[in-house]
Amino acid sequence: MITFDQVSVQYEDRAEPVLREVNLTVEEGELCLVVGHTGVGKSTLLGAVNGLVPHFTGGTLYGRVTVDGRDTAHHPPRELADVVGVVGQDPLDGFVTDTVEEELAYAMEQLAIPPATMRKRVEETLDLLGLADLRHRALYELSGGQQQRVAIGSVLTAHPRVLVLDEPTSALDPSAAEEVLAAVTRLVHDLGVTVLVAEHRLERVVQYADRVIHLPGDGTVRSGPPAEVFRTTSIAPPIVQLGRTAGWSPLPLSIRDARRRAITLRSRLGEAPPPAARPGYTGGGPSLLTAERITVSYQRVPAVREVDLELHGGCVTALMGRNGSGKSSLLWALQGSGPRAKGTVHVLDAETSKPADPRELPPAGARRLVGLVPQTPTDLLYLESVGQELDQADAESFAEAPGTRARAILDRLAPGIDDAIHPRDLSEGQKLALVLAIQLVAAPQVILLDEPTRGLDYRAKKQLISIVDDLASQGRAVMISTHDVEFVAQAADRVVVMAEGEIVADGPTTDVIVASPVFAPQVAKILAPLAYLTVAQVATALTDQEASP
Repeated sequence: MITFDQVSVQYEDRAEPVLREVNLTVEEGELCLVVGHTGVGKSTLLGAVNGLVPHFTGGTLYGRVTVDGRDTAHHPPRELADVVGVVGQDPLDGFVTDTVEEELAYAMEQLAIPPATMRKRVEETLDLLGLADLRHRALYELSGGQQQRVAIGSVLTAHPRVLVLDEPTSALDPSAAEEVLAAVTRLVHDLGVTVLVAEHRLERVVQYADRVIHLPGDGTVRSGPPAEVFRTTSIAPPIVQLGRTAGWSPLPLSIRDARRRAITLRSRLGEAPPPAARPGYTGGGPSLLTAERITVSYQRVPAVREVDLELHGGCVTALMGRNGSGKSSLLWALQGSGPRAKGTVHVLDAETSKPADPRELPPAGARRLVGLVPQTPTDLLYLESVGQELDQADAESFAEAPGTRARAILDRLAPGIDDAIHPRDLSEGQKLALVLAIQLVAAPQVILLDEPTRGLDYRAKKQLISIVDDLASQGRAVMISTHDVEFVAQAADRVVVMAEGEIVADGPTTDVIVASPVFAPQVAKILAPLAYLTVAQVATALTDQEASP
């Protein structure tokens, strides 16, 4: 179905080719998982499948890429639209109509498919993806999982033989992600569609993959069965890392298989002391933010319902819940910029040692109390270079003392970013670090992060965890809204769970997420009822056992 024959891709601004002499064949009806660290060429590989590389991106493509017998060098993307369907990270970016039914029909209209055929295909797609009850709904009213299924359906109506998905679950809660992946696997098994998926949250996808395509970063590509490829890769989901630590062979890829293999491991760990909890959830830190009866409504529809919340210095709090549960609305209400129908927010002002409501202060004063990094960090980047952004942040925050300027903070977070680079040319991790530096130059007592792990690989998440730990060690209160349960297991002292605008759970990370079948990380599911959350905790316990007499 897809063949790469001695394919190399060279961009003018790169000294080395992004892809180097790649030979690869993807058979019909395969679900292939494309993995690799940020910047190794995953997007280039996917873009070559539908002709975006090089017709749209520029650069030079050597060798030959064929899809269903068509050479992409001689067929631009518009001539491959009936063969290859592409769904990007954010489905809203690709929508061009107003309702579900109209969106499903749009691609067929562009391909001049007869109306009778269009109607039949729309009905088939609605049933296939479980969208029949939503056919007349406005796209903006749908949940994240529903939007992602509509985006997939909008390309399926053209009956492509290949589906390319770029991080299809990055913005979804665990339940919505399962919905989307279930729909994708049904396409593979029932219709024989060939699927290529690039996804940083490998723990969600690896069990469904027939094959893994690994890009190590030197331009080459390695392909093979998941258990074989993941044995030596530098990037792997927690279930694979646990298998490596325990010495299992072959490596398990599903929770069910891992639990069967983990009987002996659970017995060994049951004899060890329970893993130490993170130190932040003690309640002993000063109360930096107190919110009472926070209510947020949009067009008289409540998004947050009389929420009470207290954040303490030195504590990292994870805010979790399904898409649409009110997490982002709560963060913006706490920061002061978002709507707040009623309720009060008091943040301790370090300069006056008195509480203040950030909504009642001018922007510069509010930033000194609460800093917020939105879901899309680029929303706060509007100048032409990194240097201009940093200088503007310093000017707005009156930062003159050495070591407090935005450049010094950025160098601690992500060293090596040149002042002349345009902010939108940075990687996702670098954009996040830049916006975080801009917010931190005002020295806020409370830091709010909304979905900061979107687009980050495991290595970048590890760096983010060290940044968050450093902020907490300085006595700041940090709250992170996220769907990433593996990140929460490593980074959070406390977990707050929201549903329908209300807080339904609040407590230490281990107590909250281990008890939840939805929010529990892979290690917790495999080793239950033991209270282990991460592979690092397991490795430490095994090492201590071996060292003890």
